[in-house]
Amino acid sequence: MATSRPFAAPAPLVLASASPRRLDLLAQIGVTPDAVDPAEADETPLKAETSRALVARLAQDKARAVAARHPGAFVLAADTSVSLGARLLGKPADAAAARAMLGLLSGRAHRVHTAVALIAPDGRLACRLAEARLAFKRFASEELDALIACEEWRGVAGAYRIQGLAAAFVTRLAGSYSAVVGLPLRETANLLVGLGRAPWRA
Repeated sequence: MATSRPFAAPAPLVLASASPRRLDLLAQIGVTPDAVDPAEADETPLKAETSRALVARLAQDKARAVAARHPGAFVLAADTSVSLGARLLGKPADAAAARAMLGLLSGRAHRVHTAVALIAPDGRLACRLAEARLAFKRFASEELDALIACEEWRGVAGAYRIQGLAAAFVTRLAGSYSAVVGLPLRETANLLVGLGRAPWRA
């Protein structure tokens, strides 16, 4: 008579980010990390580094750094960049820098790239990239004041959060909305499936 094998629990999943937005996005696809362990990384672009190359490098660096602290776990990391032409718009240091960035984006189209990297317990690493193109209306002075006053610019590339007040001023968006928020869901789910931790089995 055959005996059934005991159910093997999946290896734990660690999110290498303190972003509550990424936690919320993971919840949309039924994933709750077993631990959150933010990665510290120097986000300074390398010389002549493109937005796509920057986020791919940083997502993988963050995943490797956290995986070293969690042997036997899946580690998920991501990084987002906003670019206006060849110019990279990082996280503003203060309100004045945020105002300057938003002034550059006013009435213009720009790109958002988000890379997501996943390391499996056996050390396999995979990375996917998502892109979105969007444009804002030209900001009136009081609109720009409101975007600064709400303080949603803090800690985010490009000085805005698409899921916040900035959404009221978007005139065009093509590509992955979840990538603009900070974690491309289709790419994330594909990584989890590909490396053996499908969301619907997590």
